[in-house]
Amino acid sequence: MPLFYQHNINESTKLAVWQITENEDFFLEKVSVTKEVVHPHKRLQHLAGRYLLQLLHPDFPFHLIEIAQSKKPLLSNGKLHFSISHCKDFAAAIVSENKAVGIDVELITPKIELVKKRFLRESELHLCSTFSDEPSTLEYQLLTLFWSAKESIFKWYGKGQLSFKNNMSLNEVFYEDGQGFINAHFIKDQEVDLKIEFRFFGDLCLAWV
Repeated sequence: MPLFYQHNINESTKLAVWQITENEDFFLEKVSVTKEVVHPHKRLQHLAGRYLLQLLHPDFPFHLIEIAQSKKPLLSNGKLHFSISHCKDFAAAIVSENKAVGIDVELITPKIELVKKRFLRESELHLCSTFSDEPSTLEYQLLTLFWSAKESIFKWYGKGQLSFKNNMSLNEVFYEDGQGFINAHFIKDQEVDLKIEFRFFGDLCLAWV
């Protein structure tokens, strides 16, 4: 059973990452597919995400899941907040009893260098350059982290129609021994400071808010 990582943030909020090595039957013993997912690997990702929700909250009410206009899954009774992310052979989920949450998992790749100006402000590019002034493994790691941080904010907000450049800014990074947090600012129909926590596992980046 490859539970890759689990973290109890506090009494009401938990997250976990699953490395998918099983076939569908393993997951179907516990959860079901609620939508028609044709691609075999996407079905596995979908099932693994739902499996994690049940692992984190054994009484998770799957029958109350609805898909908002923004494509965000949520519970119709609003009693639990959750977020799911998939990447290759990994699934991640976070569940909270009282706060909006967002989670993202990404694999680090040099391709992130090609699109960095599409989602980062000049100040954020400068922040990245303070750690590494030329393309390197460290820069790819940080760029992936910045993308993952903003993706987790996008999921936390949950209403869609966001600009990764204009509606969110990453201001400070505290990074040591493969983990840390980012101080961020969000502005749209609300203005709030956010703390995005993160952890690296080799080539895997996990961020949550």
